[in-house]
Amino acid sequence: MKVFKIALWYCQYLVIRFGSFLYSLVPAYKAYNLGFGVAKALYPLFKARHRIAVDNILQSKITNDPLRAAAIARTSFCHFAGHLCEALKVRDVITEKNWRDHVVIEGTKEDSWNLLMEKPDTPIMLLTGHHGAWEAATTLIPFTRPMIAIARTMDNPFLTRFLEKNHFRGRITVVAKDSGLTPQVLRQWKAEKAALTLVMDQHSSDRHRVLSDFMGRPAYTQSSAARIYLKTGYPVMVGAFLRDGPFQYRMLGTKPMNLVPTGDKQKDIETFVNEMNQRLEFLIRRYPEQYLWSHRRWRA
Repeated sequence: MKVFKIALWYCQYLVIRFGSFLYSLVPAYKAYNLGFGVAKALYPLFKARHRIAVDNILQSKITNDPLRAAAIARTSFCHFAGHLCEALKVRDVITEKNWRDHVVIEGTKEDSWNLLMEKPDTPIMLLTGHHGAWEAATTLIPFTRPMIAIARTMDNPFLTRFLEKNHFRGRITVVAKDSGLTPQVLRQWKAEKAALTLVMDQHSSDRHRVLSDFMGRPAYTQSSAARIYLKTGYPVMVGAFLRDGPFQYRMLGTKPMNLVPTGDKQKDIETFVNEMNQRLEFLIRRYPEQYLWSHRRWRA
């Protein structure tokens, strides 16, 4: 059985490797439109996802018009595919020398993104959602400081190594979500003054989860960021990395969170999660077409 699994993994790797070669022939500035167009053509096949997205949009009061909700859902689905395709080409266009020509930082000196840029002497925590061009952000943010990203990893070790070599390059460490934030990861975070990045907008089944309002509806939310903050006190930023056009992005954030602990740990965690969700919601409502509406966020 083990030999069969290894053989299957290697076959998957070869298929992805060949697909990657073919994709390397696609001009970088055609990448987003290619992904968007393919997703648009295949969209009618994903009826279940379409229903989930439209219902989420209507329930969140983004619009009360079902036709408008359907249009947002379709654009969101296509944008998801388009930005993934473009993210694979980011390093063909954007480098550590020219990245400032491709990224607009929106906000004042007090906003989160300026803390990311101008305070490299302290570790920070970056909280975001499936919003904008988050895959491109994993390439561009490490230009400012080291980055530790908590993400789902694949079982296939061949594909994992391939992605680490060809996609997750630069000053970025990807930590398996199932492994959690081990003492070793926390020590690395502190030593490198890194940006610890967590995606916080998915349904949580963790025993430490918190039931909190999100987009006007109760949703189970991870409490990991709150617990880390209460333990370390390091600055916390809530933001999104939006796409303005071909390889043009916008760093959009709010002021750093400033929670003063009360001594009641559970209450402090709930306060943190509620404020975080409000900030994520604020950003999503500004750019709903770039949010991934088709995931099942609300299961409470």
